[in-house]
Amino acid sequence: QVQVVESGGGLVQAGGSLRLSCAASGNIFCINVMGWYRQAPGEQRELVAAIASSGSTNYADSVKGRFTISRDNAKNTVYLQMNSLKPEDTAVYYCNIVILTGKRGTYWGQGTQVTVSS
Repeated sequence: QVQVVESGGGLVQAGGSLRLSCAASGNIFCINVMGWYRQAPGEQRELVAAIASSGSTNYADSVKGRFTISRDNAKNTVYLQMNSLKPEDTAVYYCNIVILTGKRGTYWGQGTQVTVSS
């Protein structure tokens, strides 16, 4: 069984920084894509950033230049470094992984709250 667990959310003032971590476990051979999504109250869940096993990345326009996604393949872990945070970044952040071989499927974490105060 694949498990995805996020950590690192919290409350921060505007302009501050947070680092989210997400670890996947469950005898996984290869995670093809690891990503972060967020959902604010009353809004749809949206992609924040994603990183492929090759290292290529994709960012939402709203976070480009402020957020950095990275991964440690040996640990099946993905990170999201968030700098220059804004109140509009407030949301529940969800980790997402996509596995194409072996335990094929898309898996989600339980979410971690990020709150940015003005």
